[in-house]
Amino acid sequence: MASLNVGNLGEYLREQRRAAQLSLRQLADATGVSNPYLSQIERGLRKPSADVLQQVAKALRISAETLYVRAGILDEREREELETRAVILADPSINERQKNVLLQIYDSFRRENGFVPGPDADGKAEADAGTGGDAGPRNGDDAGADTTEDQDPHS
Repeated sequence: MASLNVGNLGEYLREQRRAAQLSLRQLADATGVSNPYLSQIERGLRKPSADVLQQVAKALRISAETLYVRAGILDEREREELETRAVILADPSINERQKNVLLQIYDSFRRENGFVPGPDADGKAEADAGTGGDAGPRNGDDAGADTTEDQDPHS
């Protein structure tokens, strides 16, 4: 039942707010969400929108995806996939082409294991591939086994 899920969300938010040593009023000021509305969320009386959850997550410095799962907006598997993608995209030690290749390999492995990438995943990978996100040489590994084009690393 949705109210149980919302109740769990409220309890979790209260715990996170207290761990951050914020009063309800301070959280309201930080998020731009009214104090009474936040109180109702914490007590399990209201189901907040994704936008409100994002503001709360930002103010508490926690994952918005975790809040989406607790609120029943996002499936646990979707959250894990989004977090994996976010980590890859945020890594400053690899360039954009390398990030695109990693995401394409990740999608390939997920498809091979029976998971279909979300619509954002496929759209992002295809859009990036079309903007010069060339996969580059495969160095003989199986990651590009389904690729129809051989690429010479020395050309």
